[in-house]
Formats: sequence, C-alpha cells, structure tokens
Amino acid sequence: MTIAATGVALVMLAALALLQVLAAAGRPVGRFLWSGEYRILPRRLRLASAASVLVYVAIAVVLLSRGRALPGGESAAVVILTWVVVVFFVLSVPLNAISRSPAERWTMAPASALLAASAIILGLDV
Repeated sequence: MTIAATGVALVMLAALALLQVLAAAGRPVGRFLWSGEYRILPRRLRLASAASVLVYVAIAVVLLSRGRALPGGESAAVVILTWVVVVFFVLSVPLNAISRSPAERWTMAPASALLAASAIILGLDV
C-alpha cells in the first residue's frame, strides 16, 4: 500500500507542478489556479505559481522519504512533516471545492483529496 500511495502522490504532484510551471510561463491555464480569476496569470501570481513548484518538490521529498524511496523515513522530522502535508491537503480539499472557478473545483479538489489520502496512508505507514 505504501508503494501505491507514494506513486499516486508523485504522479499528482508532478501533474500539479507541470500545471504551475505552465501558469508561471504565461500559458492560459489560470482558470485551474488561484480561484480561476485570470486566464493568464498576472506577474505576482506567476511568481506564486513558480514558488508553489518548489513547495511541491519539498512535499515530494518528504513523501518519498516516508515511503522509503529516500532515507530518513522513520525520523521524527519526516513523520511530523508528513502529517503537516496531510493537514495541508486535507484543508485544501474544501477550499478548492468552494472555488469560484468550476475548473478549479472539478480538478483541484479531487487532486487534493488524492494527495491527502496518499499522505494519510504514508503517515500511518500502512
């Protein structure tokens, strides 16, 4: 179960990172991000999208470690950070679900739910 959860989390994080890279590059994917207000994100949100890619990379490292693909998965720091990731994605589900953007509601809420479930499995070490 740990391998599957790690795989699901990595695929979802890679997809989200790609979406954020496209947004940061000025591609018209803004309806999926940042409340969907802009088709092409303004500069400040492009920078935020670029920064979010770094957050996704950090989350991936934590989950890879917890899933035993990287060392340190049993350390207190990784266990605590895994539960921080769980809280982050659990809270993001309802926030994405109430977005004004239908595209964001229908893509980001399920993506957050899958990431939350994967992180919970890794946190519980099932």
